[in-house]
Order: sequence, then C-alpha cells, then structure tokens
Amino acid sequence: MVGLTQRKKYRRGIVGFATILLLLVFWYFATTLTGWINPSRFPRPDEVLSAFTFIQTEGYGNGKLHQHVLHSLKLVAMGFAVAVSVGVPLGLLMGYSRRAEALINPTFLLLRPIPPLAWIPLAIVWLGLDDGSKILVIFVAAFVPSVINSYTGVRNIDAPVMEAASMLGIKGWRMVVEVLVPGAMPMIFTGLRLSLQASWTTLVAAELIGALYGLGSILNQAAQDIFPAMILLAMVLVGICGASTTWVLGALENHAMPWRKGRVAT
Repeated sequence: MVGLTQRKKYRRGIVGFATILLLLVFWYFATTLTGWINPSRFPRPDEVLSAFTFIQTEGYGNGKLHQHVLHSLKLVAMGFAVAVSVGVPLGLLMGYSRRAEALINPTFLLLRPIPPLAWIPLAIVWLGLDDGSKILVIFVAAFVPSVINSYTGVRNIDAPVMEAASMLGIKGWRMVVEVLVPGAMPMIFTGLRLSLQASWTTLVAAELIGALYGLGSILNQAAQDIFPAMILLAMVLVGICGASTTWVLGALENHAMPWRKGRVAT
C-alpha cells in the first residue's frame, strides 16, 4: 500500500513538472521565437532572468532579493500566527458552547463581510505606515477562515462522541485536548490553509502602500517604472513563497494526522 501511494505521488509530481515545463516552452515560443505576444506587454524569459539577476546583485526597490522575500515572509508569519492563535480557540469555543456562540457570533457576523483591504485606511490611521498596519490587515484576512472552519469542525463531531465524553466526565481542558481538537482537526487545518492563502493575497495589497521592503513593494515600484519583467518576477516569487509555505503546512498536517497521509494535498 505504501509503495502504491509513493508511486501515485511520483506520477503526480511528474505530471505537475511536465505541465510547468510545457507552460515555459509556450512562453518562450510565444514571446521570443514568434513574437505573438508583444514583449512590452508580457516580458520574454531572458528579460525576467535579467531582472532576477539585477535584483539579486544590484538590488531594486530599496533592497535586494533576499531582503524583500524575508520581509514578506516575516509579515505573513506574524499576521498568520496571531490570527490562528486567536481564531482557532474562538472557533472551538463558539462550536462547543451555545452561550459563547450567542454572545460572540452577532459581532462576528457583522465584521465578517467587511473585506480585509477595507481595513487598510484604518490600520494606517492606527499604526501608521510601518509593519504593524500590514500585520493587522493580514490578521483580519486570516482570522475569519480559522474561526469558521474551527467552529464547523466542532459542530461536525458525531453526537455519540460528545455524549460518551460527557458520560465519562470529561470536562474543561480535557474536553478541549482529548475531544474537540482531535475531532475538529481536519477542518482546523482546512481553515489554516485558507488563512495562509488569504495572508499572502492580502500581504501584496498591503505592501503596495508605503512599504520599503517586500514583494508587494517590488510590484508597486516596478509598476511605476513600467518594468514588466520585474512585475512578473515579483508575481512568480509570491507564488513560490505561497506554495512553499503551503507545503510546510501540509507536512505539519501529515505529522499531526498520520492516519490521513496520502489524503493531504501538499
């Protein structure tokens, strides 16, 4: 069974690699060989490679490549961590306690429809143009999915399980550790994935305003300079960073739930 699972993962990896390679070949064919796509609108591969070399050696937008990447990773990690540390317990509490749900849910339903980007002006007023305002916006974006999925995970625990725990006298912290978290864990990790994705999409938007470092600041500066190759490079870097952090989260999910190995998308 293990060998079959490994072969399936290997085949999926080969198919994914072939798809990316095919897209790269088409990109080179359409922009460099035939000129179907105007390079002023969509850059050639060699132009993106030159932009990569330039930002890595000379720097661009107040910093070099590693400075921008590390800064964006730091902001995402901080906003995501705060959102999860608050959102998951809140979702578990609302899912388990009807009183807590009645108390908290009306306010949550009021704040939930507000787009995370709508908080940017208020975040700037509160915290200025420093990193704190960006972390706040990322927190808002990542907070909602973590709450909703944790809440849903608790509500999806089978009623006989909850009844058995009650009959055995499991209460308080033991109920959380031994029943709620294990039962809701698949949905909790689903919420973490959605929160992480929201963190990256919101980060880029937040960094478009008043950021000295970060991948969003590269996009902003490159747009002002009309530098399509650098714009595309920054977009690719955001995708790579997002995919890498999602892979790490998938590895943690496999470790936390070994019985679901092979069913977790990494």
